[in-house]
Amino acid sequence: MPKMTGGKFLAETVHGYGINHVFFMPYIAPRALMEMEKLGIKRIQTHGEKAAAYMADGYARANHSAGLCMAQSVGSVNLAAGLQDAYLACSPVIAITGRESQINQQRHAYQEVDHANPFSAVTKYSAFVANPEQLPIYLRQAFRSATSGTPKPVHLDLEGIAGQAVMESDADLDVVVEEMFTQVPPFRPEAELEKVTDAIRLLTQAKRPVIVAGGGVTLSGASAELQSLAEKLSIPVATSLNAKTMFPNNHPLAVGVPGAYSRACSNQILCEADLVFFIGSHTGGQVTNAYQIPPQGTPVIQLDINPDELGRNYPIEVGMQGDVRNTLRKMLEYSEDIQPRDEWVGRVQELVQNWRDSVSDKVNSDTEPILPERLCRELADYMPSDAVLVSDTGHSGIWTGTMIDFKHPDQNYIRCAGSLGWGFPAAMGVKCAQPDRPVLCFTGDGGIWYHLTELETARRCGINTVTVVNNNHSLNQEKGGVESIYGGQTPGSDELWVFPETDFAKIAESMDCFGITVNKPGEFAGALDQAFASGKPAIVDVKTHIDGIAPRAWMPT
Repeated sequence: MPKMTGGKFLAETVHGYGINHVFFMPYIAPRALMEMEKLGIKRIQTHGEKAAAYMADGYARANHSAGLCMAQSVGSVNLAAGLQDAYLACSPVIAITGRESQINQQRHAYQEVDHANPFSAVTKYSAFVANPEQLPIYLRQAFRSATSGTPKPVHLDLEGIAGQAVMESDADLDVVVEEMFTQVPPFRPEAELEKVTDAIRLLTQAKRPVIVAGGGVTLSGASAELQSLAEKLSIPVATSLNAKTMFPNNHPLAVGVPGAYSRACSNQILCEADLVFFIGSHTGGQVTNAYQIPPQGTPVIQLDINPDELGRNYPIEVGMQGDVRNTLRKMLEYSEDIQPRDEWVGRVQELVQNWRDSVSDKVNSDTEPILPERLCRELADYMPSDAVLVSDTGHSGIWTGTMIDFKHPDQNYIRCAGSLGWGFPAAMGVKCAQPDRPVLCFTGDGGIWYHLTELETARRCGINTVTVVNNNHSLNQEKGGVESIYGGQTPGSDELWVFPETDFAKIAESMDCFGITVNKPGEFAGALDQAFASGKPAIVDVKTHIDGIAPRAWMPT
């Protein structure tokens, strides 16, 4: 068994698991960082711990494998806050922190606060590592836990404010890489045949069934199986934001995104369904609009790799525990083609077309400042055919989720699970994971302000993303709530959601990045071309209408 430092062991292990980038705020594990450099792992030093966590999250989601972020003791709680989105989005991020030596715990050590409680809220596994001999045990478990079942972040807290008690000491250490845990999912169990045949029977008998595909379809790589089953059983398909590109938007059975960030037609269709099949979906508050879409009492079938999710929010007729791809294959094997549900599919297509007609005036509007619906049309029309679109939350999630139709099968969509400002640093992580693909972030001015300093990181590290800023100089999603309190638009209310006009293109240029401003819809395509051709991190500052506010989710009256 070779003798090595904990830092060398950490570097060789994460390299063996396929990690080629580490995102961190100093001062943390410098020996490990030096050893990582020797192995060709790119070290991305950020300007904030949350940004480092967001980058690792984007990296993990793009690669369907673990991402790595690190911070010293004083930055640990900031790093924990950055793991919230990875936790909500089921992303396998490994967070490594230093902590004050045990002898100094609970003695008012400088800059030290409790790490256990903050990380327990946003990880599925957390362990304290006191010396290098313990590192092989806990690091292997970190990879196993992060990638297995429902992927989630994990945390290792190393002795010493920079982890030096673990990283600097020598020990007899064997590097062991368990190959199955280098990717998500590591295992592909199938649901029992009895459950599969029960589900097929109910789906065949239903008159108005709908599938709701969730993020588990994406993680399992089950797009082809989803489409085949929908066609074979003539079932319309709605997709959560996390599965938006898993079903072709122009397919006759396509419904769109339901829930809170939704198309009205999707919620209408789910309210008319007599059976809903949730596939790889948590049936959480967003995709169900606070557990109301479909209405409680609607018969439900659910398939998930995690049995804890089966029936969590809707009582189920049949629950299937298994990997999505392999279980759908089993369903295809044991099901037979049925007569097309012409009446139901016709009704679905009618509702979808009605929605398209209802937004067409805004989608095609030449209004200046630009309407966000028109911006989304421009983006859908001119986005590269192999692009990854990374969306922030709030209005960015609503606009991209509802208004952008992906036109090419090689385009991907990764969306924020709730933390405004996540989009830009997450897109940097995606670009690190997929360096040969165009990576485009869609955010608002409210979102880009959070981590604008990371433009410097992107330029220094050669991470050439393109960021489209829906710049309405406001947080206009907040307008209704603020003005309802103030009794209308007043100077006191305006300051809570209106920002001064800002030129983000000039800010980008001041950091030696590329910046360009778009004032008219016809200028967007050329600006996007220039941004991708610039060879630098790029900001496309699109001046949009302050009254471009997304409608509330459709609900039955």
